[in-house]
Amino acid sequence: MKIYKIPEHLKALIFDIDSTLYTNPSYAFEQVDCQIRQFAKDRGISADEARKMVAEYRKSYAASNNGKKISLGNTLLAFGISIEQSVQWRESLMEPKDFLSCDEKLISVIKLLREKFSLICVTNNPVFTARKTLEAIGISDYFPDIVGLDTCYKSKPAVEPFMEACRILGTKPEECLAVGDRYDMDIDLPLELGMGGILVNGVEEVYTFPSIL
Repeated sequence: MKIYKIPEHLKALIFDIDSTLYTNPSYAFEQVDCQIRQFAKDRGISADEARKMVAEYRKSYAASNNGKKISLGNTLLAFGISIEQSVQWRESLMEPKDFLSCDEKLISVIKLLREKFSLICVTNNPVFTARKTLEAIGISDYFPDIVGLDTCYKSKPAVEPFMEACRILGTKPEECLAVGDRYDMDIDLPLELGMGGILVNGVEEVYTFPSIL
């Protein structure tokens, strides 16, 4: 875990979902790979060719942007796959319950956090898929609102999803703390917006939040 900043007057926590509120390398891989396989099918190329295209584009992007990473949605956008199409693929191809199960420890942690802060999720998956993920791990009831890929049709890192979260919560950026597992997607921009930020390596580190917030 790396704590970049905790706001002095903290009112809200903005959570990423995937590989933040659960730790499951198999599902993390499948979320990406199922879209790459669909991209390959649409292009009439092999899955390995598509994986190579995506990897090379991401490598080139990082080399041209001081090492910053790019989301899969924005990578596919560069290959002519619209965000709307990415939303459709993610909704139809992903089934969280096949990989995830109820996390009683996380439920108890989120209950405690909900007593002190407003909670919301900002994710690069569509709201439909994100909601199924939260249901699978048992915390959906504690997150009445989700800002997804189909909310603003912008993939993190983008200003719009984070500002929409603030609008929904009725908070200022400087009253919010962003939590995620990828610095370039989840933390860097929120810090620029004046939010706090905590980078985690999975749900095991989220378990410790009641003792640090």
